[in-house]
Amino acid sequence: MVSEYARTDRFRGARIHLCDLAGLEIRDCEVDGLKIVDCYGSDVYLGGHFERLVVNDVDVTAYVEAELDRRHPARALARNAASPEDYRAAWDAIETLWGTTLDRARRLPEAKLHERVDGEWSFVETQRHLLLAGDAWLGNAVLEEEAPYHPLGYPHGGMPPEEAEKLGLTLDATPTLDEVLAPRLARMAAMRRAVDGLDPAELDRVCGRKPAVMYPDQEYVVRRCLKVVLKEEAEHYRYAVRDLAVLEAGG
Repeated sequence: MVSEYARTDRFRGARIHLCDLAGLEIRDCEVDGLKIVDCYGSDVYLGGHFERLVVNDVDVTAYVEAELDRRHPARALARNAASPEDYRAAWDAIETLWGTTLDRARRLPEAKLHERVDGEWSFVETQRHLLLAGDAWLGNAVLEEEAPYHPLGYPHGGMPPEEAEKLGLTLDATPTLDEVLAPRLARMAAMRRAVDGLDPAELDRVCGRKPAVMYPDQEYVVRRCLKVVLKEEAEHYRYAVRDLAVLEAGG
């Protein structure tokens, strides 16, 4: 029997036929070329980054992206940022969204902010992850700070625990929302200063570091690093408000 989270490549190229896969969850996996054919179900959910998504022979990629952008305009601002003014406009939108959403979250009991909805990160875990994203892509890569990683940062699901430990992260910490927001808001303020000081030359500057030791040895340009921060903020805001609605409804 396969464990709940199996780190293996033995499923690559496999064919699964006539099996009961109800309730199967695939998370943090490479699914390029995945085909689900002649299957049936009353409730099927797909979530992730798909360059091309076809459902029953209909390419729905453009429709899904356009609908997400309509619901969450900050996604498009983050994705399409090119000039210093674009980066500032995207960060303006993100700051405004989180300001409203943090006020909304604080109206819930603290315990609710640690609840996971359908197995996704809790609100506090989301803030911890965005803290780490800013620490890595801004604090380490762009600003080259001496000690950029805060121990309350939370890595993506695919990062091995030993790699997280190398960054000084305390994965099993159980901080309150306010304890996380102290460094999180400080990092957001650093991002504000960074985008306010942008000019074309700074955007095209090659960073002296990569975001973390486990990242590939390649060229990291300021515009790319700051765009990662923007996109992380926009996407995780989308997840956070989705799950906040469930928590507010008593789910």
